[in-house]
Amino acid sequence: MLGLMQNQPLLISSLIDFAERHHGEGEVVSRRVEGDIHRYTYKQVAQRARQVANALDAMKLQFGDRVATIAWNGYRHLELYFGISGSGRVLHTINPRMHPDQITWVANHSEDQVVCFDMTFLPIVKSIHARCPTVRQWVALCDADKLPTDSGVPNLSSYEALISAQPNTYSWPQFDENTASSMCYTSGTTGNPKAALYSHRSTLLHAYAACLPDVMCLSARDAILPVVPMFHVNAWGIPYSAALTGAKLVFPGAGMDGKSVYELIESERVTYAAGVPTVWQMLLGHMQPAGLRFSTLRRTVIGGSACPPAMITAFNDQYGVEVLHAWGMTEMSPLGTLCTLKNKHLTMSDEDKMKIRLKQGRSIFGVDMKIVDADGKELPWDGKAFGDLLVKGPWVVAEYYKGEGGNPLVDGWFPTGDVATIDPEGYMQITDRSKDVIKSGGEWISSIDIENIAVAHPAVAMAACIGIKHPKWDERPIVAVVKKPGMEITREELLAFYEGKTAKWQIPDDVVFVDAIPMGATGKMQKTKLREILKDYKLPGL
Repeated sequence: MLGLMQNQPLLISSLIDFAERHHGEGEVVSRRVEGDIHRYTYKQVAQRARQVANALDAMKLQFGDRVATIAWNGYRHLELYFGISGSGRVLHTINPRMHPDQITWVANHSEDQVVCFDMTFLPIVKSIHARCPTVRQWVALCDADKLPTDSGVPNLSSYEALISAQPNTYSWPQFDENTASSMCYTSGTTGNPKAALYSHRSTLLHAYAACLPDVMCLSARDAILPVVPMFHVNAWGIPYSAALTGAKLVFPGAGMDGKSVYELIESERVTYAAGVPTVWQMLLGHMQPAGLRFSTLRRTVIGGSACPPAMITAFNDQYGVEVLHAWGMTEMSPLGTLCTLKNKHLTMSDEDKMKIRLKQGRSIFGVDMKIVDADGKELPWDGKAFGDLLVKGPWVVAEYYKGEGGNPLVDGWFPTGDVATIDPEGYMQITDRSKDVIKSGGEWISSIDIENIAVAHPAVAMAACIGIKHPKWDERPIVAVVKKPGMEITREELLAFYEGKTAKWQIPDDVVFVDAIPMGATGKMQKTKLREILKDYKLPGL
């Protein structure tokens, strides 16, 4: 027997229709590439998204054709999110931090028909356009009078001229909710990038889940600043969740530095912000020396890589901002876990609460997880057993676009490449990437723990721990450190700092001071490149 409910497909177009109808006056504020602040409403977002859809129809794009963006977080990018997917095409967000050769590769692999880009990225477009034969139209996200006459890019159009010629009325097509909506390529640290191809259904389920109280807890009372980029994993789904709830959206554009982010938080009375640790490191670095405070910010979700305890403590103790530690990946749309306390934890001491907050958190409904040993046997949730982390759920990939890399699933579970523990209450903690784990004398050492202790030292700006081959112990950890400007610390001082904070055998064998740690396109440390830089390094005494 079937239920007697209406059959309404879960489509991205329904999100912007809802935002227009029920939160039409809700604000969307953007710092533009042009330098000024732009503000308008969800009603205007919806109208211009329909103009985008009409423009794509006028170009004779087919259902399922890919339309790419190379753009910052801003209102025009938001319109493309809804106009492209809502009209039945596939939004392909390209990460501009990838190498131009990789950008060319993903544009060709996805067979993009149109590429829309912020003027910041005109140099990238100039370097790749001749190598992208499937692209019929290049669109600069600017006014017609800002279009360069000597761009050297054939068939270059102004976004504003393109959509202004179109009506703002449009009947969104109805189709199967499992239809592809958008795609995002991995950063390609090994081999060519692979694409996660999201569906309308997976995107809406993810948007619903993100709003839950134990997840991001988003509402129409929030003013949200997504510093996490829209060009990577759809800004953690925040543009969709904001439309679903009617929350005010504040976009930083290209201004990702600490001063710019702080000024936007204060001027727009932001209550909630999302980003990777490196962004918040810059924000705290701007605020602490100047003695600045937050007026309205109450919560921040931090993901992308493990958040150092010192950062969580600074936000919580110095600024009264709750840090929500999160974990996920491109292949998971991206949310997998988020760390919020349970009722039983509320009476705990601050120290015990902090032990929980340092973990990546609990599964949100829609994601199941387990840890397994090298033989694939499931390990206990005792908070001690380390194992490879596997996940499954309705917004987790089943395979990559065009079958790249073959079938990634193991008995229906997706292997994340992370090594983790899970405690009896379901809190998961990442201890390493499987390729970064350090095995010393048959015991595992968490490089993340080593890094967290290092960055807790007031003179350390950034730290990365890697394993170095050892004739007796197989591997021993060393830590590469970037010092804060104007501050000094010696090797001996930092190694002494570890004493009492971890087991003696887990203390690094050496400290290597470097000018910078290699960072990937998504803001994560690239330990493969660090190993390459330190390939001639020898452990002390060997």
